[in-house]
Amino acid sequence: MARICIPDQEYKERVQRCAAILRREKLDALIVNGNEADYATPRYFSGFWPLFERAGVAISAGGDAALMVGPESREFGADRNKLDKIFCLKAYREGADPSYPELQADTFQDVFKAIGVTGQKLRIGIASFLDTSMTIYQAICDAFPGAEFVNAGYIMTELRQIKSENELACLREGYRLADLATKQVIKEIRPGMTELQMVGVAQRVVYENGAEYEGLPMYVFSEASTRHAISRSCYREFQKGDIVQLNLSAKIDGYSAAIGYPICLGKLEGERRDIVQFCRQAHQWTCEQVKAGVMAGDIAKKFYQYFVDNGFKDNFVYGPLHSTGIIEVEAPWAETTSMYPLQPNMTYQADTFISCPTFGVRWEKGLVVTENGCDILSPEIPEVCPELLF
Repeated sequence: MARICIPDQEYKERVQRCAAILRREKLDALIVNGNEADYATPRYFSGFWPLFERAGVAISAGGDAALMVGPESREFGADRNKLDKIFCLKAYREGADPSYPELQADTFQDVFKAIGVTGQKLRIGIASFLDTSMTIYQAICDAFPGAEFVNAGYIMTELRQIKSENELACLREGYRLADLATKQVIKEIRPGMTELQMVGVAQRVVYENGAEYEGLPMYVFSEASTRHAISRSCYREFQKGDIVQLNLSAKIDGYSAAIGYPICLGKLEGERRDIVQFCRQAHQWTCEQVKAGVMAGDIAKKFYQYFVDNGFKDNFVYGPLHSTGIIEVEAPWAETTSMYPLQPNMTYQADTFISCPTFGVRWEKGLVVTENGCDILSPEIPEVCPELLF
């Protein structure tokens, strides 16, 4: 069976699509940067996922491109790079800040010359300011003192928000593996075991079945820590009656898929049952609103009002949708300030989270926008919170 992945030709097409946007925007070049955690932008063009060090890609309006890596990643980058050119720059070194005094490093001028960008009065887009360290930014400024720098993050949103069939295939496979991991955790979880033991179960399943990595740092939370929108699993031992939040995931050729829902190690009763059911209803409501042509902001406004009308205004954190793809959370979000319409082949996580004083709950799954609604990318998650009786 052929491995599900992004073919080399698609990387080349991405560079050319980007170059066309640069010409439209009258930009001479684009620089994108990333690191081990936020790798998506350079990997989108090059296939390279940095480790320890940072990485970047420079693209010219003429359609040429080069990967930029740190001093210790030249061979690693060359072996994994889908682009024809690679350069080693000290600015992309690791955070421990070694000086590499013997290294004959490349420069940003070398990179731009190789991709056909010359001149002093350049307009340079930087599409990942949040992932561009001060060291990298200062090196770019020093290399091109006469340049105008433009925040060009919108270019990456435009490129990445509509998924190809290959991207959708990677996501579907990731959701399949995340579902396998979730089912295995539910099968093995017991009072007395720890959150981290269950993360280990999930990791074993996704790796054994072909994932290159977790789609996000997987977590299994219980009781009070389920209130955390972002957190890490710990050594807490499960007890009978616990609410346990699962968010398990798998990465396929860079594309990250996650499935999340709560389970209860016993009977779910009273106010807790009411809150869990409300969150599940809000989640289902969200999926029913998704359709090509609908304004993202309208969905978000109605979603927030749904919380308000049901007495959960103070428990609202975010929602209802965020895009997903080469990283599990990517632009665009659907927020009350969003001003864009949904389009076919946009992919989202329907991510419904509520945080209460003693516990929280999240329902999360992947979907792709269609002309008539949406298709669920992940195997369907339960209609109700599974209750495991011991």
